[in-house]
Order: sequence, then structure tokens, then C-alpha cells
Amino acid sequence: MALAASNLNVTAVKVRTAAGEDRTLGDWGGKVLLIVNVASRCGFTRQYAGLQKLQDSYGPRGLAVLGFPCNDFGAQEPGSLEEIQAFCSTTYGANFTLFDKVHATGSKTEPYITLTQAEPAGDVAWNFEKFLVGRDGSVLARFGSRVEPDAAELNDAIEAALAA
Repeated sequence: MALAASNLNVTAVKVRTAAGEDRTLGDWGGKVLLIVNVASRCGFTRQYAGLQKLQDSYGPRGLAVLGFPCNDFGAQEPGSLEEIQAFCSTTYGANFTLFDKVHATGSKTEPYITLTQAEPAGDVAWNFEKFLVGRDGSVLARFGSRVEPDAAELNDAIEAALAA
């Protein structure tokens, strides 16, 4: 279920790319972002394929799927960044943008320090939680792990964000 989010803006949030470069989410300005904490050994790992389909389908219209590997939940993302990238590519054909590993709970790191302040505020509950960010950097919606990438509610929200 999508949770109504606040008008919190994330353009100034600093993140570290898989190549070790510091960037801000504003570097993707003008795009709709789907930010997901990912894990390679989770019951939801199959969502990599669906996330790639979203990137393929909506990318030309301005969507960017951004994956943030996270080992916070059940130690389900223990590998190195290189291992994670190889796994995503060979197992699921996923080539959407992956970032350096983060913490989505406990001693959180960005983008989750900021994203979890969006209403309704609160920690990420598990792997593959999704945050939808509008072209202007405002957090539009939050979707739990059980919301699959092909779910109507997620696709409708993406469509609305792309049309805005």
C-alpha cells in the first residue's frame, strides 16, 4: 500500500555512487526517481527483474530506478559491490543504477536519513521498500516491500509523477 508522503525535498541529499563518487540526488533533477533498498539474498530479490522492467518501460519518459544495496535486514546483502552488480546483471538482467552500500535502519546513512523523515516518518521495514520522488525532488509516496514493481498502485503513481 502506498503511504502518503510529505513534501520533503531530497535534491540536496548526498549519496555515494558504486564508483565511489559523491553526488546529490539533485544530479538526477528533472527525473522521477524510484529509490529502493535492494538485497541479493532476500525473498523479494526477484523484484530486481521487475525494477529493470520499470526502468526499461518508463526510463525514456524520465524515470530513474536507483538501487541502494543494504545489508541491514537479515544480512541478506553480504557481498561486495562488484559481486552485487555481477549478480544483478547476470541473474536478472538488471542494469539500473546501483549505489554504494547503505544503512536503511539503525545508524542510517543517506538517502535514508532524509527519506525516512517523509510523512509518514519511520524506519524502513525491510528490503525492497520503495520511495517515489517527483521531478522537483519532493517525496511523493512510499511503498512497502510487498508492493511488486508491476503492482497497479506503483505503476499508477509513477505514471502520475511522470505526467506532473
